[in-house]
Amino acid sequence: MNRVHNSLIDELSYDLDPVRPMRISGGLALVALAVVATVVLVELLDGLWRGVLAGEASPVFFITNGMLALLGAAASFAVLRMASPHVGNTHDGARWSAGMLALLPTTALMMLGIGGFAAAVMEDMYGLGCFLAGSAFGLVTAGALIVWLRRGAPVSLAAAGIYTGIAAGALGSFAFGLACPIDDIGHLGIWHVAPVLLCGILGRFAVPPLVRW
Repeated sequence: MNRVHNSLIDELSYDLDPVRPMRISGGLALVALAVVATVVLVELLDGLWRGVLAGEASPVFFITNGMLALLGAAASFAVLRMASPHVGNTHDGARWSAGMLALLPTTALMMLGIGGFAAAVMEDMYGLGCFLAGSAFGLVTAGALIVWLRRGAPVSLAAAGIYTGIAAGALGSFAFGLACPIDDIGHLGIWHVAPVLLCGILGRFAVPPLVRW
């Protein structure tokens, strides 16, 4: 009986290979590398805004990019944890960070009024370019997170896709924001936040098929 039992185990485990355990530190290093690579890519393609070091940037510039970086970090951490699901795995940090970022377009609307807000959307000649560039540069982070998710076993692919998109949009917009010299609330609160929304929606539908086994 034991011989038959051992033979069955041998047959089931014949094609199995040992797998290195997934450590969150490895995922964090992967995301950090993706962010650094994105900033370098922005420097090579557009050039970072030297006015930041010269003291020309407004407080809104630092607030916006700081919020984007914080949201990107929190959403990335949520995705990394989703790859190794366990009881009590919550994502409150990413939710609170997203709520904080939502204050920027809300503030822009309150400060500019409906007419001024509409003008900032329709008449900003650089807005669409920043929106598209921030979204596109997020692909580097998205790729890193998708690679990590494919190594793990996320339970909710829809949530993983949304948070992957949010992280990618936030960090992509953050990286490109370092090259954008337009630092008023109308431009930053609309066009630099919009990539987060777009990438979150795209991630919901694009990521699950890339991660599903």
